Amino acid sequence: MFDSGQKSTGTAYTATVAFLIVALVFVPAALMFFDNFGPVAMTLAILGSLACLGMAWRSWKKSSQLSMPSLERQRVPAPSK
Repeated sequence: MFDSGQKSTGTAYTATVAFLIVALVFVPAALMFFDNFGPVAMTLAILGSLACLGMAWRSWKKSSQLSMPSLERQRVPAPSK
């Protein structure tokens, strides 16, 4: 059923999902809740959201490179003469 070269991803994407939830759910909710703090709070929230998106991208990139060995080029031994 599964190729012997494939591995389970396990919990490698947990950090990616956590960063995305913070960036796309909690930061906008904080903006709506604390909307009377002015432009400084909004700027900090947007920068925090962008930082979380950047960390999610880096985390996803690192995890996907580690957990997809079946996409790597397989070395085939040269035929013996």
